[in-house]
Amino acid sequence: MLIHDYALDGFYDEMFDDHGNPRPGTEAVIERFKQLPLEELQRRQQAAEKSLLQMGITFSVYGDEQGAERIFPFDIVPRIIHQSEWATIEQGLKQRVLALNHFIDDVYHEKNILRDCVVPEELVLSASGYRPECVGLNPPGGVWCHITGTDLIRGADGQFYVLEDNLRCPSGVSYVLENRVVMKRSFPKAFDAARVMPVADYPNRLLEMLENLAPPRRDKPVVAVWTPGIYNSAYFEHSFLAQQMGVELVEGRDLVVVDDRVMMRTTTGLKPVDVLYRRIDDDFIDPEEFRDDSMLGVPGVMRAYRAGRIALANAPGTGVADDKAIYAYVPDMIRYYLDQAPILNNVETFLCWREQDLKHVLANLDKLVVKKVGESGGYGMLVGPHATQEERDDFGLQVRSNPRNYIAQPTLALSRVPTFIDNHFEGRHVDLRPYILFGEDIYVMPGGLTRVALKKGSLVVNSSQGGGSKDTWVVETSVLEGGDSC
Repeated sequence: MLIHDYALDGFYDEMFDDHGNPRPGTEAVIERFKQLPLEELQRRQQAAEKSLLQMGITFSVYGDEQGAERIFPFDIVPRIIHQSEWATIEQGLKQRVLALNHFIDDVYHEKNILRDCVVPEELVLSASGYRPECVGLNPPGGVWCHITGTDLIRGADGQFYVLEDNLRCPSGVSYVLENRVVMKRSFPKAFDAARVMPVADYPNRLLEMLENLAPPRRDKPVVAVWTPGIYNSAYFEHSFLAQQMGVELVEGRDLVVVDDRVMMRTTTGLKPVDVLYRRIDDDFIDPEEFRDDSMLGVPGVMRAYRAGRIALANAPGTGVADDKAIYAYVPDMIRYYLDQAPILNNVETFLCWREQDLKHVLANLDKLVVKKVGESGGYGMLVGPHATQEERDDFGLQVRSNPRNYIAQPTLALSRVPTFIDNHFEGRHVDLRPYILFGEDIYVMPGGLTRVALKKGSLVVNSSQGGGSKDTWVVETSVLEGGDSC
């Protein structure tokens, strides 16, 4: 591994400390990479990219006139997190998801947290993800957010912080699973010797959780993945997860509601469905209750849901907790519902609907990252230090015209990980999206999706904005001790 000229550049580096020494758990990985000549690293990087191409691991970029799909870039240097550190992250994520679930249930029932003025009522009721149609709903087991992807960043102090919560249709877990397959192929001996926590059982855990949601019946529950179709940016993932779980992949046109029962059209006639893992937004689920012009939904599916004859994951209405302004109150939710101190802290957040915060944001657009509360994928965002004055002025006008729709956060010095760029190693900024399943208990996938900003100096890790991914290794001790080959 060519590390003699690797520059830390003043950022927190996850492989090397401030003195250039390997951090705990990374020593042997660094040694193994150092043993590989440049030509061999190039060969393995190319082999990894070829494997991903053959697997068809793609994503779509909306509005891209040059083509519908792209291969998700992958870097062969793993990101390493020690298990002792991961244990804290895992407990923090479980705590957070539990509090969020309490919040969603409360918002659609008693509204105690609003009456007690812990979270402003006007903020919740004006959220784009709030669904009045969901008031009084009772999901199976009282669980609303069955699958969550929580975005974490590591700051300059080396601590992990929550950047945002994704509770509607979080994507990316397929890349985690396929990245692991590619790394095992690329470095088989190294991986066999490593004490890395597994991720391959995620599809089985997902299926088990979904089956446990099913209404009581004698037969084995019928589960299906509900996709908007081939033009969705995450369609590869929808089909991949259906295949991994051994269940059907369906679109709205494949489903019909008969006597408050969701049925799936098959070559042998209608077949009942018990659980739908939906990868379709609330607005398009049921034209009878939400958008009446939806061509993707199934008329009557909400009626069947209320009757307890179909389970939906995630439950409709979870998007109310996906709002970036409401995110700022999650630590308060943890204290309110669980009577605990938050294990994982939020990133400092300014809510532009507050007059004092708005003044601060408008006066410091050159220092802040400003985001629309309902956008994702790196869209609807201004990275102030990297924007032109014209861009900042234009964004400031947007914020003034609709303060409720914006939050701002400090421009963070995201941690970096060595990345193979142009045949040498450079530090690139990363974030982390672990995936959490909430069923009879709460399971957190070890590691999750590390997204890396491949553009030099960029802080935007989203695939649609030029980002890629790395395999994330949660290790028990210094890995790869012994052996003489990668």
